[in-house]
Amino acid sequence: MTRVLIPSGALGLGYDQLAMDRAIAAEPDIIAIDGGSTDSGPSYLGRGVSKYSRASTRLEWKGLMQARAKAGVPLVIGTAGTCGSDSAVDWLLDITGDIAKELSQTLKIAVLRSSQAPDYIADALTGGKLSPLSPAPDISEEAIKQFTNIVALAGAEQIQAAINTGADIIIAGRTTDTAIIAALPLMQGCHAGAAWHGAKIGECGALCATNPQSGVVLIDFDESGFTITPTADGAHASPHTVSAHMLYENADPFILYEPGGHLDVTDAQYESIDGTSVRATGARWVPSEQYTVKLEGARIAGYQVMAFALLRDRRYVEHAQQWADDITQKARAKAIDRLGISGHEFSIELRLIGKNATFGALEPDNSNHRPTEIGVMGFVTANSLQQAQEIGKILNPYLLHHPLTQEEEQPTFAFQFSPAEVPVGPVYEFCLNHVMELKDPMEAFTLETIEVGHV
Repeated sequence: MTRVLIPSGALGLGYDQLAMDRAIAAEPDIIAIDGGSTDSGPSYLGRGVSKYSRASTRLEWKGLMQARAKAGVPLVIGTAGTCGSDSAVDWLLDITGDIAKELSQTLKIAVLRSSQAPDYIADALTGGKLSPLSPAPDISEEAIKQFTNIVALAGAEQIQAAINTGADIIIAGRTTDTAIIAALPLMQGCHAGAAWHGAKIGECGALCATNPQSGVVLIDFDESGFTITPTADGAHASPHTVSAHMLYENADPFILYEPGGHLDVTDAQYESIDGTSVRATGARWVPSEQYTVKLEGARIAGYQVMAFALLRDRRYVEHAQQWADDITQKARAKAIDRLGISGHEFSIELRLIGKNATFGALEPDNSNHRPTEIGVMGFVTANSLQQAQEIGKILNPYLLHHPLTQEEEQPTFAFQFSPAEVPVGPVYEFCLNHVMELKDPMEAFTLETIEVGHV
């Protein structure tokens, strides 16, 4: 049997300390936590930085390093620093060294890097090693060389290589969420289908149970299945909460693709144990003929400024979309005329907060409800920040004073801050949704060990 402790869905989200203490007392074989997410968009990968605060990360990571020392087992983090780029790995490595000195620990760190050189990916494209997923943007050698960061998602094989170094802590670049959990059970001969199935269920910690914010779960893997147990007060797993997690961030609730194959839970069975734990069996692991890893990339899509105004006059609230459409048309025309640029070189978008800011034209609620006020969030995106600021200043007076008709008195609306045009800076877009064929799982990754801490 292999016991894996998962403190939370991601480093930086917090975890229940009492639940953590209980889990450590249960003598896990490894502590595994995800460090990343693409939930907040491409900017973090584009810039190679973490979306979580250094202070929060340091506090939680220190707690996990202390727990690792108490348990005497490896601690592994995947997708370090949110995006898993080399710069994000180095960021967490620096934090780790600082904490190790504070705790008077001398540690062997395995560093698994996932960043990819643009030339390497361009060569893979011309060599027929890249295959698009659906949907995938069009890419070319020239386009790839403009990407600011590219990472490959490591699987269980790369994490196993890091574990085999005997490191106390493994800091991995971009990985699949499941790989850091499945790696050790697979190494120790547990059921392959169960290893991947349990890893998928436990990837977000207690999200597969009641009291999901508590974070901490234990998963026991064996030769036929797995048993998952949340350890916080008031946290209970059930066949419903566990099986439902196969729907989370997954296009198919029965199939999950990973490097080297896919998980099939079509025949999985879930059994409640003592009202808190759940036992799952019946999942299958189906190896693939070709070993592939998914690629993620980001690039600068333009430069942006933002403005925010509020409408409270009832007439303007009721006709906010008409007002916003008229402003967009007039501001675009003025920018084209006064700056001598093409309409393809920039965009102006006004989002109505309180009406349809999330879905825009796709908003399904067509009821005639009348909010008290509507926030108008304006975005100007252009080829340079200077150009975006110029267009933002053209937009400014419209947001402040634009009337619905020429005949009525000029209104005045409220800006929420001054200056009204706030530079966002470079904005990024995801630009890869492809898999890359590898002859060997370590071909696109590097692994090194270093010693940090008290000497």
